[in-house]
Amino acid sequence: MSASGSITDPQQITSPRGTPTDPAQAARHLVALACRVLAQQGLAEDVLGHVSLRTEDGGLYVRCRGPRERGLLFTDPDDVHAVGLDDNDPLADSYQVPNELPIHREVLRARPDVRAVVHVHPPAVIAADLAGLSLRPIVGAYNIPAMRLAHEGIPVYPRGVLINRPELGKDVAAVLGDKPTCVLRAHGIVATGDSVQQAVVRALNLDALARITLYAGQHGKVPPELPADDIAELPDLGSHFNDAQVWLNRVARLDHAGLGL
Repeated sequence: MSASGSITDPQQITSPRGTPTDPAQAARHLVALACRVLAQQGLAEDVLGHVSLRTEDGGLYVRCRGPRERGLLFTDPDDVHAVGLDDNDPLADSYQVPNELPIHREVLRARPDVRAVVHVHPPAVIAADLAGLSLRPIVGAYNIPAMRLAHEGIPVYPRGVLINRPELGKDVAAVLGDKPTCVLRAHGIVATGDSVQQAVVRALNLDALARITLYAGQHGKVPPELPADDIAELPDLGSHFNDAQVWLNRVARLDHAGLGL
């Protein structure tokens, strides 16, 4: 962790019990843990969704499907495999890369600043978008990072298709642009970060904002956006508070439920 408290190493801050010391095993453990966190929080209901982490040699670790597929909540490090940004070599032990691997490849290719990509299907985000409820900065201190995501703008990819071809992955990356997150209409979301932890927490914040948006709009009223003076008053509490501590809380919930690694 840097002196400013930001997460600089994606192998850091994974579990109170620590992680494997081998870098490759630590990366696979981290991606698997991220999948479990997202599933337990309701952003990945079954076998759909995946998380990736850029490797030092220019490839990525990504959650794959294996012969004993049980869904994201039960992801193990063995389900996480290293693949290249370009190659399509078959994986060992009957594992298959995600059909939507182009999301990860094209976002990582377009965004050198991104180290991790999350793609999941949070029902609240999908429902809010389909209902015509834009994710706007309507909350303040309730969830400052969610407010900032909305204040900076959350782009929407307008097609409800599988992103299973490079050209579609390029389209998603173009809509995402330099933003941290993107909504895929009638489909799911993409969340990015400079670590797996940050990408996961951004996905959680997007989901939290969508749920509040749905609750606030359930009687047909459009809630007002937070006043500019209030937005200016809210502090940036830093990545250590916003990402690392929230991540540790979610990992602790996994452990409490007997679902930790």
